[in-house]
Amino acid sequence: MFYIAEYMSPIGEMTLESDGESLTGLKMGKYHGGASEYADLPAFRKTKAWLDDYFAGKRPDPASVHVALEGSAFRKEILGLLLEIPYWKVTTYGALAKEAAKRMGKARMAAQAVSAAGVANPIPIIIPCHRVVGAGNNLTGYSRGIDKKSGF
Repeated sequence: MFYIAEYMSPIGEMTLESDGESLTGLKMGKYHGGASEYADLPAFRKTKAWLDDYFAGKRPDPASVHVALEGSAFRKEILGLLLEIPYWKVTTYGALAKEAAKRMGKARMAAQAVSAAGVANPIPIIIPCHRVVGAGNNLTGYSRGIDKKSGF
C-alpha cells in the first residue's frame, strides 16, 4: 500500500509518501495521481516534526527520519553521500564524483552522473541535494526550481 500525507511549508505545500514504515518520497506540491491512502503514520509524524524544526532554523539530524532509498547501487551511493553533507557546507558535483569513484573502487566518475542521481532524489531537503553546486560554486539545475534551492 502507498500512503501519503500533506505538509504546508514556508516554500509551499508538500506531499509526504510512505510504504507504511519509511518515508519514500517528499514532493513539492499537492499529490496528484495513483492509488494511495491518506494516513497518519509514525513516519509522517517524524518527518513533519523534522521539517518543522528545519524551517524554524534548527538543524535536525537527517538520520532521525527513517528513509527507504530505492534504485541502483550507484543511486543509493550518491544519495548516501548527499546525506553526509553538513548543514554548514556546500560541495560540488565534481567533489561528490571523486568521492563516489573512490568509494566504488573506480578510477573516475563524471560529475554529470552524480548530478543525474541528485536530480532523481526522491526526498529533497532531508537528503540535501540543494547543498550541491556546479563548478565555480554556480547554482545549477534543481528540479524543484533554482529559487527554492537558493532559499535553503
